Amino acid sequence: MPRTPREKSPTGIYHIIMRGVNRQRIFEDHEDRQKLLEKLFKFRGVSGYRIFAYCLMDNHIHILIQENKEPLGRAMKRLSSSYVMYFNHKYERVGHLFQERYRSEVVDNDRYLLTALRYIHQNPLKAKMVEDVTSYRWSSYNEYLNDGYLVDKDFVLELFGPSREKALAQFIAFHGEINDDKCIEIEEPRMNDGRLKEIIRNRIGMDASDIENEDKMRQISILRKLKTIDGINTRQLSRLTGIPYIRVWRA
Repeated sequence: MPRTPREKSPTGIYHIIMRGVNRQRIFEDHEDRQKLLEKLFKFRGVSGYRIFAYCLMDNHIHILIQENKEPLGRAMKRLSSSYVMYFNHKYERVGHLFQERYRSEVVDNDRYLLTALRYIHQNPLKAKMVEDVTSYRWSSYNEYLNDGYLVDKDFVLELFGPSREKALAQFIAFHGEINDDKCIEIEEPRMNDGRLKEIIRNRIGMDASDIENEDKMRQISILRKLKTIDGINTRQLSRLTGIPYIRVWRA
């Protein structure tokens, strides 16, 4: 069945989410996060896109981006492919890391641009990872307050006012407002253990608990097939099969 074409933004600006396949972590340490930002900066020179906000969570990424000379899909494919190559080499793994198709929504006016900006910066706060937005190291919020190299903050701050000092004050106040901002969300289908055991039995012709009795190469082959099931995650698969988490993760 052909994919539905993405809606085209009249401003060229999009809020996108790139997520780990089956909710898998895409960052294991700070080096990984820094590497992703370095690649985002590097490929900006190739693709010409502008970054207005970003936030790196454990298993997904938010980016507020404006495409330029290169279509956004091609730019995101270059970014994800390069990062996956780095990640797989570092952790001695193979296969997919990101969900095949990133999610996106059109940002077609200044008001929604600011809504998406705040939504992205407040992601760690609403996930209860931090107590305030300034405490999260891996978002672009602090780039607006200090020196940074990745975001085009002048474009955004001008929406708050012509004076840099007043614009920053308004920017901070805006992020401190109580809100119920609604933007694109990550689809997180979940499956209970009983249903998943049934699917595994139908897919490979054996019970999940029997997989660990297979030889190593056969286990890897089976695990790769099972990891393509929508709604499953690595920890659940490890629990049902009895195979250590790290071996499931690397398969």
